Amino acid sequence: MLNTFYIIGGIFLFIWLISIRQINQYQKGVKFRLGKYIGLMEPGWRIVWPIFYFYRKIDLRVKAVDVPNQEAITKDNISVSVNAVIYYKVQEASKCVLEVENFYYAISQLAQTTMRNAVGQVDLDGLLSQRDRVSENIRSIIDKATDPWGIKVDNVELKDITLPEEMKRVIGKQAEAEREKRAIIIKAEGEVIAADNMAKAAQIMSGSKGALHLRTLQSINDISSDQSNTIVFAVPLEILRAFEKFGKDSKEE
Repeated sequence: MLNTFYIIGGIFLFIWLISIRQINQYQKGVKFRLGKYIGLMEPGWRIVWPIFYFYRKIDLRVKAVDVPNQEAITKDNISVSVNAVIYYKVQEASKCVLEVENFYYAISQLAQTTMRNAVGQVDLDGLLSQRDRVSENIRSIIDKATDPWGIKVDNVELKDITLPEEMKRVIGKQAEAEREKRAIIIKAEGEVIAADNMAKAAQIMSGSKGALHLRTLQSINDISSDQSNTIVFAVPLEILRAFEKFGKDSKEE
């Protein structure tokens, strides 16, 4: 009789030991009894009797889903390859078990289709220059679609946008043309300013007697500092005018 008691006690102790389950701090357990959901299991050691009870651990930490390269066509009919990463976390552990079979796979598939649709709504320039806006659009769509699953999408980041080789060459030529355009505009603006300054200088010199002669002498002095330069002596306009006046006086006589 005593041996039977020990045997029964040993069997009960063994079943009790194998029924202990540990739920970590970053997890929650979704518990079922005879296939029916009965509640959540908080972190710590919990008893889950075999056969009658079943549970599933759900990680509540932020997870990252790497969305593979997706071929998409932009609004202006340019083929691009786009990949992204999605950051999400489980907010309601019971829903992500009861409402969807495999929420990780479901989010990945939803992200792929959403990303292709979002890329198709913008042109190439908008996709390249407004990447944050496109990412936020994808995030809001996925977040709304996953609300019934008890999942919160925190962020979506577009990682790489790959263009066809011919489109890369076109964009490179366009950028080079834009740089040349800016250089020509800047040069033209500089010439306008220089011409304006020269006109002002000429006006000042013409209003002051001997100013042009002094400027000519200064230029000759600057040129003569280098022996390799060829010095050209310019006759000031004042002298030419003097000769012109002298010629007129001779004719009158």
